[in-house]
Amino acid sequence: MNILITGASGLIGSTLSSYLIENNHRVLRMVRKARSSAGEVRWDPSSGILDMEALEGLDAVVHLAGENIASGRWSAEKKRRIRDSRIQGTRILAQSLARLFDPPKVLVSASATGYYGDRGDEILDEESAAGTGFLASLCSEWEAATEPAVIRGIRVVTPRFGMVLSVSGGAMAMMLPVFRLGIGGRIGNGRQYMSWIAIDDLVGIIDHAIRNESLSGPINAVAPSPVTNREFTAILGHVLSKPAFFVLPAFAARIAFGKMAEEVLLASARVLPTQLKETGYKYKFPDLEEALRHVLQPPAR
Repeated sequence: MNILITGASGLIGSTLSSYLIENNHRVLRMVRKARSSAGEVRWDPSSGILDMEALEGLDAVVHLAGENIASGRWSAEKKRRIRDSRIQGTRILAQSLARLFDPPKVLVSASATGYYGDRGDEILDEESAAGTGFLASLCSEWEAATEPAVIRGIRVVTPRFGMVLSVSGGAMAMMLPVFRLGIGGRIGNGRQYMSWIAIDDLVGIIDHAIRNESLSGPINAVAPSPVTNREFTAILGHVLSKPAFFVLPAFAARIAFGKMAEEVLLASARVLPTQLKETGYKYKFPDLEEALRHVLQPPAR
């Protein structure tokens, strides 16, 4: 297939690109800089610049671009960049795809489990209502921005990503140095649920979404076994053979990270992947300890 990826240089996009190329697909990368190779498509969502001709005849588009949510405190400017990079970028892309003579069959446009907000131990699936807060509002608008593509008849899938397990980036990579020093541990009371996904399975889920014509709308891109923060940190410490009994108090997290701590570090989302189960996705790593051992293993020589 001919597949276009935005955010191809990021953690998920780079892994997905390699996976697709290894499986004999042709990958085009949408870039903001001037084109430097035949495999790149120029776009600038802030000004609406997009190479429309290069979008004709694609089989699929995977939209992953967006400002990093978890990189520091949420100033007013940071929140504006987060919103604009997702909502404005998605809307421009969806509108452009809708105007094509030969549009792609499917658009896989990223979202996040932040859609559900802070829900305690409530079990959540794709039918659950949106939560409250900045992230919940952001994800709702982010998903709604794909509407022009839906109206055009393009099949749109919006995978709600959980916390990605990878040593190459994201929250996991930020946690590892502390845990490897033996000074890791739970955040707050540790009762908040963490919905996670191994990077290998996340790539597999995106591929599943592209191929499975029965899938559309939101899907929870998470493992089938969410765990509490207390459980997660204990298992991570066990896998690393390091103690994990230190505690970052909730008040300290709020002082250090502000509102981001409230909605990312301390919020609880017990999310289940109902749509993936019903459409037969087979997980490589459904168990947290097995997933952590896999992502933490030394690279093969």
